[in-house]
Amino acid sequence: MSFLDFSHITKTYPGVKALSDVSFGVDKGAVHGLMGENGAGKSTLIKILSGDQHADQGELRIDGRVQAYTSTRDAFDNGVIVIHQELQLVPELTVAENLSLGRFPANAGIIAGRRMLDDVGAKLKSAGIDIDMRRKVKTLSIGERQMVEIAKAIMLDARVIALDEPTSSLSSRESEILFALIDRLRGEGKVIIYVSHRLDEVFRLCDSLTVLRDGKLAAHHASLKGVTRDQVVAEMVGREISDIWGFRARKTGDVRLKVDALSGPKLKTPASFEARAGEIVGFFGLIGAIDQPHQFRAPGADPRSGGTITVDGKLVPATDPRGTIRAGIVLCSEDRKHDGIIQGRSVEENINISSRRHHTRFGVLNRASEIATAETFIKKLKVRTPSRKQDIINLSGGNQQKVILGRWLSEQGVRVLIVDEPTRGIDVGAKSEIYELLYQLAQDGMAIVVVSSELPEVMGICDRILVMCGGRVSAELTRDQFAERAILAAALPDQKTPDAIAS
Repeated sequence: MSFLDFSHITKTYPGVKALSDVSFGVDKGAVHGLMGENGAGKSTLIKILSGDQHADQGELRIDGRVQAYTSTRDAFDNGVIVIHQELQLVPELTVAENLSLGRFPANAGIIAGRRMLDDVGAKLKSAGIDIDMRRKVKTLSIGERQMVEIAKAIMLDARVIALDEPTSSLSSRESEILFALIDRLRGEGKVIIYVSHRLDEVFRLCDSLTVLRDGKLAAHHASLKGVTRDQVVAEMVGREISDIWGFRARKTGDVRLKVDALSGPKLKTPASFEARAGEIVGFFGLIGAIDQPHQFRAPGADPRSGGTITVDGKLVPATDPRGTIRAGIVLCSEDRKHDGIIQGRSVEENINISSRRHHTRFGVLNRASEIATAETFIKKLKVRTPSRKQDIINLSGGNQQKVILGRWLSEQGVRVLIVDEPTRGIDVGAKSEIYELLYQLAQDGMAIVVVSSELPEVMGICDRILVMCGGRVSAELTRDQFAERAILAAALPDQKTPDAIAS
């Protein structure tokens, strides 16, 4: 028997069987990979581990004892911590306060602020996490917030730690710190469940691996010795995927989007770039280097103080998101949870929410039109959902992203699509589907701007790459000039130029 055992776990939601008779174990002091396409059942299994959901059948055992959690607090008190991809932090509190929630040091009922800072500071230092613990969480980047979440497990001395896509928002340096922490925790005998779509990380870190597909156990590898990446991909999707990018060359037209010296209170430096009809332009930079999110929010969501934006030669007024959308520019934000989906609302409502005016005549909403639009895009984008009435929060990350894309595609007259980290936390099969959709939109004449911190992604799908460093474009390369070494050199400060390296 293993230290952590899932035995015949089954879980059914209305209209879908999320898990069906799943069994596997993880030894003490092991890092265990958990992989599968979005919707494969990974999140449901982790929710059962955390006490957030209860299995309909089967047992969860830790150190030989059956666990029957009635709440996440039960799991927490039993040494089980789940660090979710969607971060669970209080924005208005400081780092130190977030890491001390529920266990503030106190004297006579009054929080001992100095002792709290000393305790948190010592833990962060020992973990090698360099974050100002006095800063409010709302001022941190997404990558910094992820590191704060990871610090929770270190501070609580957990027995079982589940990490859900932990590097999705981390820089390469932050990822290395995380990997060192995982190695340390493994040495201390902790059980680590590592949920990720990044095969390189799984093969680097994990001792064993479980693959889920359609809620069932597709494969369990007690050791990764002799296991290949292609084998794992085939186990995940049930088919071979030889080229995830599937790049297709297209003819490009005239300049569709032109940004000239765009400036604003949230922009470090003025931004200038253009994208042609039918072109996929990539922005690549190390996390924090792209001056994101403000450079791509400035067309409407963030204020701008100078510069111009034109679409097909027509000036886009500095108004608000509504005016920008009507000018033909839409943005799929990096942060799906806060800036994309509308939680508590159905898939149908999320698709139609911004285009409702197109379904209204003389002040009367045409429900039949809304239903038809939702069903059209659910089918077209292959959204995996029991029905259009399903709450979007119950969908996987990849399917949520498809719904957001469907929302913008239901708009009339979209000419420019900006997608920020389009496949963050999305499985390999869903990635292929989203890339195919971007190619089709570009083929139809839309200008696509892809912002990504994943170099293989921008090299795989883009016609042209603008490399960012220090808030400025440090290099511009066409597809025949793509070279990983040159792009990385341009993205790093105080490095030689790509031309110098190439020579």
